[in-house]
Amino acid sequence: MCKMLNIAPPDVCESAVHLFEDDMVEVWRRSVLSPSEACGLLLGSTCGHWDIFSSWNVSLPAVPKPPPKPPSPPAPGAPVSRVLFLTDLHWDHDYMEGTDPDCANPLCCRKGSGWPPTSRPGAGYWGEYSKCDLPLRTLESMLKGLGPAGPFEMVYWTGDIPAHNVWQQSRQDQLRALTTLTDLVRKYLGPVPVYPAVGNHESTPVNGFPPPFIKGNQSSQWLYEAMAKAWEPWLPPDALHTLRIGGFYALTPRPGLRLIALNMNFCSRENFWLLINSTDPGGQLQWLVGELQAAEDRGDKVHIIGHIPPGHCLKSWSWNYYRIVARYENTLAGQFFGHTHVDEFEIFYDEETLSRPLSVAFLGPSATTYINLNPGYRVYQIDGNYSGSSHVVLDHETYILNLTQANAPGATPHWQHLYRARETYGLPDALPASWHNLVYRMRDDVQLFQTFWFLYHKGHPPSEPCGTPCRLATLCAQLSARADSPTLCRHLMPNGSLPDAHGSWSWPLFC
Repeated sequence: MCKMLNIAPPDVCESAVHLFEDDMVEVWRRSVLSPSEACGLLLGSTCGHWDIFSSWNVSLPAVPKPPPKPPSPPAPGAPVSRVLFLTDLHWDHDYMEGTDPDCANPLCCRKGSGWPPTSRPGAGYWGEYSKCDLPLRTLESMLKGLGPAGPFEMVYWTGDIPAHNVWQQSRQDQLRALTTLTDLVRKYLGPVPVYPAVGNHESTPVNGFPPPFIKGNQSSQWLYEAMAKAWEPWLPPDALHTLRIGGFYALTPRPGLRLIALNMNFCSRENFWLLINSTDPGGQLQWLVGELQAAEDRGDKVHIIGHIPPGHCLKSWSWNYYRIVARYENTLAGQFFGHTHVDEFEIFYDEETLSRPLSVAFLGPSATTYINLNPGYRVYQIDGNYSGSSHVVLDHETYILNLTQANAPGATPHWQHLYRARETYGLPDALPASWHNLVYRMRDDVQLFQTFWFLYHKGHPPSEPCGTPCRLATLCAQLSARADSPTLCRHLMPNGSLPDAHGSWSWPLFC
């Protein structure tokens, strides 16, 4: 079917089917899908109906929710922490300068991509605006050039370390990427504590993260054990314990702040293991509720980091997470995700009216160029380390490598400051209401949206313009921290049809 439908070149089809077959057969064997449901899943509603990802609910404690209390602005001169945010590094071990950036495979600019015709240039030395990932030298250049953006109090690193050659990866390849990049981060950040989260590309097959009840060779133990070993210098024993079980953990990076790293693969639409049972995989959300309640009881604040943003998750997982965020809005001071490779955010609202913004998840830009982007990273300014700190995001700034300039003959890479959020968008602060207001300002001010569109793509937007349907879909995505919830965008077009929140964002198959 892969070959017949021209989903990928024949050799990619062969390799992908061979790589995925054992796990897929095991999932089908254990799944409770009926034949008509399986047909509906594979071929759509014309073939059958399937509802395997049925509704479920986590339990919230009986403790009443405290009255909402927005954070007070920090006093003038209060300490401010700079937190480095790295995500989606996607190191390609086989990147090769001069190769074809526009090959037939899902990933190009590498050994095996062939050479471009003489009418087109080949892959650049530092990276390429195409469906290509990064050579190690570019990632090393990024880490080496962090100085002007620092100093940093800590680092949030939200996964996706290997490249997008997902049809031909072995466990050995994935572990090489994990250890190589961990060593590189440690080399250039030295004593600064780094807190990683698991991405969807760390496993092979890609997106394949069995819940902890899957034991033996098909479990994720090979990956979690390697992560625990690689990250042991950064994480305490109790965090390493839950990391080994389910790829998530919690720790206290400084007094009054609890950091929770979630394994967002347990909410992923692409994680085929969830066809067996998608109800709170690994008990992770129930564990999160316990962590947040304990933090509320102590009077601590919480940051959550993860890879896949909540609005991109399976519906029941996403709606449960949304409910948890609303319940613990006074405790939750920040949310930080990656995965989409672009620079955006997702706003959370109160569940009763869906009109009061109460939290925002920041989606940081990727290090990789995949697809047609400049490499980049983010720095958050956060209310600092002092008694009574709110630990909320006060502002953020983004740095990029302009590949056109970097790849010019005789040039050296220069990582430059792209923009600062509050200054660029005219925000009074970086609290949820300000981001909510920004979305509606961009609805009415096309020029302001064009600025956002340019920065959304890290300074390298597509050549085709983003017209009204594209603009509304993009703005809708910023309002959609809950999956399959079109009413969140109801005010964008009061008299028209609702845009598709994530319709403008899609991955090539296999990636």
